[in-house]
Amino acid sequence: MIEFLKAVLFGIVEGITEWLPISSTGHMILLDEFVKLDVSAEFWEMFLVVIQLGAILAVVVLFWNQIWPFGKSSNIHPVKQSGLLSYCKKDIWMLWFKIIAACLPAAVVGILFDEFFERLFYNGVCVAVALIVFGIGFILIENRNKGANARINSLSEITFQTALMIGMFQLVAAIFPGTSRSGATILGALLIGVSRTVAAEFTFFLAIPVMLGASLLKIVKFGFSFSGNELVILVIGMATAFIVSIIVIRFLMGYIKKHDFKIFGWYRIILGTIVLLYFGIAG
Repeated sequence: MIEFLKAVLFGIVEGITEWLPISSTGHMILLDEFVKLDVSAEFWEMFLVVIQLGAILAVVVLFWNQIWPFGKSSNIHPVKQSGLLSYCKKDIWMLWFKIIAACLPAAVVGILFDEFFERLFYNGVCVAVALIVFGIGFILIENRNKGANARINSLSEITFQTALMIGMFQLVAAIFPGTSRSGATILGALLIGVSRTVAAEFTFFLAIPVMLGASLLKIVKFGFSFSGNELVILVIGMATAFIVSIIVIRFLMGYIKKHDFKIFGWYRIILGTIVLLYFGIAG
């Protein structure tokens, strides 16, 4: 029962930190120092990634009408006016092509060098430095953008070039844990003139193929030989992450309509300093 309660706690932290640009990895590393699941190292490594499937499902549920590319009754831009292609939504298909293009840099590097970068950078000090550096980045860019009008104010205005540029920032997050995938892509989008709302939405959609691919790779690597307790822990973590993600995504989309991201920048700097001090003292 204690392990199941721990899974709930990890699910809560995942659901909150996956979507706010504050680094789920940094929080998970810190939480793991104080609350450890009584599982094998192999299961723990898989659990940290696969728990994200619950968070992905929250995006799918909340943004279903914006990401599902089939249907006729609400199809404003059909590929063709008749036949099977009249059920295909051209604008949403174009959005998915751009999402795939943005995911390519991180996908290639992740598949080829995931374990190498994990060994090299997956430690408290590197995570803390990434938290602080990108926290400063949020504050500087929001100060620079203050009073300026965004160049891109809708998902349809994102070009393939813009998507690839955002994808390069996602690549930074794939290499350096603690950067925050959502933090890196939102920061990159703001830097090139995307509005906060569009930057957040595009970041959410990018998470679907990225997290799904990473989760499938981890499950295949771990195998499907779960014990009964391991399966329950994983399901509880995912279910909790799903419920919390629904709440957090709704909060964030409402928050950024009236506020900027600077508060998250300051939070990252404070957390990064705490992590740095903790691992410095512990080391």
